[in-house]
Amino acid sequence: MHLKQVAAPRQTSMKKLLNGIIDFRRHVLPGYRDKFAQLALGQSPDTLFIACSDSRVVPNLFASTDPGDLFVLRNVGNMVAPCGQDGISLSDESEAAAIEFALVNLTVTDIVICGHSECGAMRAICDGIDKVQPQHLRRWLRHGLPTLAQLEQDSPIARTLLTPHNKLSQLNVLLQILHIQTYPVVRDAVAQGRLTIHGWWFDIAHADVYAYEKDQSLFVMIDETEAEKLLKC
Repeated sequence: MHLKQVAAPRQTSMKKLLNGIIDFRRHVLPGYRDKFAQLALGQSPDTLFIACSDSRVVPNLFASTDPGDLFVLRNVGNMVAPCGQDGISLSDESEAAAIEFALVNLTVTDIVICGHSECGAMRAICDGIDKVQPQHLRRWLRHGLPTLAQLEQDSPIARTLLTPHNKLSQLNVLLQILHIQTYPVVRDAVAQGRLTIHGWWFDIAHADVYAYEKDQSLFVMIDETEAEKLLKC
């Protein structure tokens, strides 16, 4: 009985995926056939989008983007392992390769680092990563640890009414912006005016997206007014 209870959700999930593929072929693909034929010849996204692996965070959905618009890098906690003095990543070669590919081969003009509410990685950091059992996850979460000290500082984000792990999630976005600028290819592109880095935060419960505003030191909801302001930057 126990084995049947475990197996059933897996079968249901796979059935949903397969049915989704069939539905895509029948109803969605015809409208995108020319688009995919064009994309088969190459990609030219404008934005490197760094998001959490959380299944509830779907960048192409909440940003209403088409295939080919975003070059997406996803990992636990939307983190960026910083580079050392030699310009080599201190942790993840795969992540570093994606960043370099986006900047050098695809010449993206924007990078968005997007955190989100109710992030399991941020909860784990709040609770203490020494309690995390999987060793690779525990080691990876160290790239967000400095935000704990920031949580205790008097800042606009720390003074919000958000829960501690959600405050930490927003502070983590700002930390990862600092981390990604330790990459020589990123630093040079920013200095030359070819690249802009943005900090976003997705509120899952309300499906709202916020952008970090330096002049307010806060994340502000992206509505029509905010969007126009961001486009002028």
